[in-house]
Amino acid sequence: MTQRNGIGGTSDRCLRSRASADLELANGMQKGQEANDCECEEGGQGGERRDSAAVTGATAAPDGGWGWVVLAATIMDLALTLAFPSCVGIFYTDLQNEFHATNSETSWVPSIMTSMLHAGGPFCSVLVERLGCRATVMLGGVLSGLGMAASSFTQSIIQLYITAGVITGLGFCFCFQPAVTILGHYFVRRRAFANAMSSTGTALGLCTLPLLGNYLHTELGWRGSFLVLGAILLNCCVCGAVMRPVERPKHRGQPLMNHGPPPPEEETVRKKKGRMRRIWGYLLASLSKHMAFDQFCYNSRYCVYAIGITWMMLGFVVPLVYLVPYATAYNMEQSRAALLLSILGMVNIVVRPLFGIVFNMPWFKGRHIYVFASALLVNGLSNSICCIGPSFPVLLTYVMMYGLSMSVVGSLMFTVLMDIVEMSRFPSALGLLAVMESITLLIGPPLAGVLVDKTGHYFYVFFACSAVVASAAVFLMVSFCWLDKRDRKLSKQGQPSALPEPAKPSVDLAPGCQYSSVPTEGDKDKASSNGAEYITSL
Repeated sequence: MTQRNGIGGTSDRCLRSRASADLELANGMQKGQEANDCECEEGGQGGERRDSAAVTGATAAPDGGWGWVVLAATIMDLALTLAFPSCVGIFYTDLQNEFHATNSETSWVPSIMTSMLHAGGPFCSVLVERLGCRATVMLGGVLSGLGMAASSFTQSIIQLYITAGVITGLGFCFCFQPAVTILGHYFVRRRAFANAMSSTGTALGLCTLPLLGNYLHTELGWRGSFLVLGAILLNCCVCGAVMRPVERPKHRGQPLMNHGPPPPEEETVRKKKGRMRRIWGYLLASLSKHMAFDQFCYNSRYCVYAIGITWMMLGFVVPLVYLVPYATAYNMEQSRAALLLSILGMVNIVVRPLFGIVFNMPWFKGRHIYVFASALLVNGLSNSICCIGPSFPVLLTYVMMYGLSMSVVGSLMFTVLMDIVEMSRFPSALGLLAVMESITLLIGPPLAGVLVDKTGHYFYVFFACSAVVASAAVFLMVSFCWLDKRDRKLSKQGQPSALPEPAKPSVDLAPGCQYSSVPTEGDKDKASSNGAEYITSL
């Protein structure tokens, strides 16, 4: 009996031992599989966070590390692209004399360049989706460099429109928008600081490019200067090369976005559709994805803001184009005139980061639009200072006032847009706004040129810009005051304060360039966070 029990106990222990071994083997295989599934994630994170990341497919932003390199590359990229059209004013007189062009004809060069920088946004979004942010920025660097280099060999003003305007402007668009997109993916917790620092790129370009352009103009003339500037713009390729995407974690199970072959039923339905119908459907889907027409129709705040910004852009950048010609027309040395633009850039470099940090304080939440409109009003009224006279002290006072107000406007323009649209719709809302403002950016400088040709005086341009920008500021103030008053009245009556948001489309974002939103106080009650972040800087 004892022997039998002993044998039985030994057998039971053997079975338990084998079962334990099998269980450990299975656990080991499962752990190995989980390790392979999560190999792309950062070290030091708990298993619960890894499982969550594997399910959602989200990538934790580094908020440091290689992100600082991407931030530095973004600053350089914005310095070379956004500030470049203002540098063309240094060569304004030479282009007029070379091609025997009027003020209106010559002003089309920077206006087309600036307009393409904004209007190419939807096309740029398609490239980012197909190629990623890094490849798109490098492609933009090649286009902008080749465009400026080809401009040095042009023989007519029309050829200059194509090379310096269309090709270079489109290259600037491909460099600028993906750079700020990937920056938003690298920074979440420190996003306010990263945005404020990246906005200094425009100021850095305004500070350095006019001095560099004036030096090249003195030494090489406008053709040699364009050739050298084209070579400098190729450095955007270097900036794009370091913008490596944040790796997404691999996940088990069925992917959230299935890119495999469609089911047989969908394939059958698709074959039944005609080719023209498929093309039309694709165009409608692309428009809905990259331009928020639904927001423009149903979101009254976005509609008002888009109209106000579009009207503002008719006169906002024109003074930067005509400041140097205005000063040199009254016998001011070109080096001192270029120094005015550099001082404008210095003011922005010093002030923009400070304003970015200050406006991130809780007290300003909900008041961004009024601070923005007030700064815009000051900016518009400051243009009238130029009507006093073309002396250096007067223009220096103008540049200081314009630079301070421009810093506030540049720091808050897209912050206000983030406040009035959901982050999931921010890229498409920005795309529609960019296309709308590109129209006024295109016609603003030529209209100013017609005004100079008709009157023979530059100060009428600054007076017109003052009226346009100030009226846009008043329109925004009055409209948002009325909307806030209406919402308060509706809330007291117990009715919803706004129309319901339209259904959010499922958008397949480019790998390596996903948008990630930061939960705010208003988002704490939401069950899931929206995935979008797209910032730019003026």
